[in-house]
Amino acid sequence: MKIFTGTANPLLAQSMADYLGIPLGKAQVSRFPDGETWVKILENVRGKDVFVVQSTSNPANENLMELLIMIDAMRRASAARITAVLPFYGYARQDRKDQPRVPITAKLVANLLVAAGTNRLLTVDFHAQQLQGFFDIPVDHLYSSPVLVKYLQDKNLPNLVVVSPDTGGLKMAHAYSEILHAGLALVAKQRKGPTEVEALTMVGDVKGCNCVLVDDLVTTAGTLTTAARILKQNGAENIYAAVTHAVLTDLGFERLKNSEIKELVVTDTVPLRESAMASGAPIKVLSVSGLLGEAVLRIHDNQSVSSLFKV
Repeated sequence: MKIFTGTANPLLAQSMADYLGIPLGKAQVSRFPDGETWVKILENVRGKDVFVVQSTSNPANENLMELLIMIDAMRRASAARITAVLPFYGYARQDRKDQPRVPITAKLVANLLVAAGTNRLLTVDFHAQQLQGFFDIPVDHLYSSPVLVKYLQDKNLPNLVVVSPDTGGLKMAHAYSEILHAGLALVAKQRKGPTEVEALTMVGDVKGCNCVLVDDLVTTAGTLTTAARILKQNGAENIYAAVTHAVLTDLGFERLKNSEIKELVVTDTVPLRESAMASGAPIKVLSVSGLLGEAVLRIHDNQSVSSLFKV
């Protein structure tokens, strides 16, 4: 077994290798003057079980091309099996034709990964569960909930209510409320544009309660901060947020800093910029390296990964 990483999230890959007690594979990734990506694998992978760790986060196109080129290099170097480990699967929001003449880019990315030579996919919290059906190769879809729930349980918050910031996340919020033995509420929203959200109403009682907003992805934080404001207007005490993928922009950090959210808990599926972390936004980062490392070990040993879903 060998683990390699691109340039998107090397710290997470190193933590996974440390968990497994093996060295991180050596690979050289560089750019030509015109921006083309060049990759060279610096050790023998013939007949090996290879795992390539790369989140397709910002810059999404560069990181995706880098991953595809690394997989192609592994295939041409006669690796026995290549597993693409995408802690964050980019383009997942483009999973259907909701307007005329638009692409289904999530399916296109799936086709590209398979065409490059991927034999298996390991990922965390798809934006939509049905994305697994876009692949004709085995997909191991993990959840960050064991990591996030443990942190929330350790806080021991009284009068806890789990809140979905939109109708699409209600199923996830219900699962969290069941595990945490908490109440459930919903903030209904209407999106005005890619960065602007208008909240409409709230369903549920949060007066005097501690609230946890749960979602899979935060970018500009418009949905979360608007939902938090509605909760505060309805009498919520303290407001927290638990999100798997923090693909945060500068606008997102600024909104969080000035919002009603006391703490945003995220995972390291996407690395946060140091300058952004110093912005003063209330963010706590938890690592999924143990979760992914254990999954890699079980895939390599042909063991079940279903127990990793248990909280």
